[in-house]
This record gives sequence, structure tokens and C-alpha cells, in this order.
Amino acid sequence: MSTSIILAAIAVVVLFAALLYWIFRPKPLEPLPEFKETWRDTLEEKVNYYRELDDEDKSRFRQRMRDFLRRVEITGIGTEVTETDRVYVAASGIIPTFGFLKWNQYPKLNEVLLYKTSFREGDFATTGADRRVAGMVGGGFMNGKLLLSRPSLHQGFEHAGRGNTGIHEFAHLLDKADGDTDGIPAYFMDNSYVLPWLEMIRSEMEAIERGESDIDDYATTNKAEFFAVVAEYFFNRPAAFAEHHPKMFRLLEKVFQLDMDDDGVIG
Repeated sequence: MSTSIILAAIAVVVLFAALLYWIFRPKPLEPLPEFKETWRDTLEEKVNYYRELDDEDKSRFRQRMRDFLRRVEITGIGTEVTETDRVYVAASGIIPTFGFLKWNQYPKLNEVLLYKTSFREGDFATTGADRRVAGMVGGGFMNGKLLLSRPSLHQGFEHAGRGNTGIHEFAHLLDKADGDTDGIPAYFMDNSYVLPWLEMIRSEMEAIERGESDIDDYATTNKAEFFAVVAEYFFNRPAAFAEHHPKMFRLLEKVFQLDMDDDGVIG
């Protein structure tokens, strides 16, 4: 093979590599958005978790919110995205990761699709029958997206009970960060917690099936749903969770690296 042919082949490889880099290069980050006073008002009035933070942590929460909204696009599907929507979506993502001081983004999440109502699995229709889905993590051609029903998102913050659809779906994203949505978020769960966690899942699922637990029975669907359901409860009603499930509460404090009962100890 002549030298000219070898050089030509090398040039083609280099050009192809450059083209691939151009296509798949990381998207440059937009400037941090200005933090709006209306966002602060909504956090204080509607987001219980934020309201209970001290001033230093509130400042850190607001900074993380700016970074989240810089990285993640929020797109309305049949509805206009309001500033309140932005606060609720960002809070849903920040709350489960707030204890991870070096955490700055959900792997591969680039867009949240906000639907005007619940939608149908499969074709994501917002009209017709079988519209039962309030939120889901996208896969396939929807990879990199998280889908939320706007009314369900608002319900979790404005009528705070044990459930919170936004936190539920972001808990699934955390679970998925290690590659498997299996209820064992190994990406950030210390290995020493795995066996105790699996035993708690088993025993609590049995208690739910016997009608002896206040955890929503949707948690018995599978381990992944169990993790997401108890995460909702843990963050939305921590005092009640600690009262009814003290061992699980202490373990989840360790998993999420947060002192949720302000006793000065994590776990």
C-alpha cells in the first residue's frame, strides 16, 4: 500500500472522528437563569421541604434550582408552562438529591414533558379512555425525558399528603442512574445498606398486603415502585413516616444523606 493511500485513509478516519464529535459533543450550558422572586414565594408557600430549611440551605437549594433549570428544558404538551410549574418540577428533582453535596445533574435527563392531564401509556394521548398515567421515565425514543401530568405535579405540593408524583418520578431516575430500575439505587446506596433494604421491602410488602401498613399499596407492584412510593412519603410527610416506619426512616436518612427529623444525626 502506497504512502499516499495510507495518508488518505488516516485523513478519512480523522475527519469521521471529528464529525462524530461535532454531532455528539456536549451541549454548551446556557447562563444561569436569574432567580425570580415569584419562585421564592412559591417555595415558601407551597414546598414544605424548602420551608423547613435554614437560611444557608435555602440559599443552596435556590442555587441548585437555577442550575437545574439551566440544564433541563420543561416543555408543555397541550398546556403552557408557568413559573409555578418550573418551581414544582425543579423542586421535585432537587429534594431527593439535596443531601448529595457533589450531585449536579440527573444522568442523561435533558427535558421534562409536562402534560395538561393524565395520559395514556403507549401513545401518550391526553384524550379518550385509559388515561391513567400521572408520570413516567421515558425510554426508547423518549430516552432522556421525564413525563409528568401537570395536575398530579401540582397536587403533590398544593395538597401535600403522603404522595408526590414529581418526587416519585425523580426517585425512579435516581434508581435508574446505575443502569437498572430495580428499587436498589446502587449508584448512591452504600453496599452495606442493600441487604437490610431488601429485607425491609419484603417485610413491608407483606404488611401492605395484610392491610397492616399505611404505605400506598401501589408499592407492592415491584421493588422499583416500592422505592419510589416510600420516597414520596419520606419527603412529603417525614414526621408521620418516622412515627410509623422508624427503622425504614433511619435507613432512608442514610441513603439520602439527610437529617430529616432534625435530631442532629443521619440515621
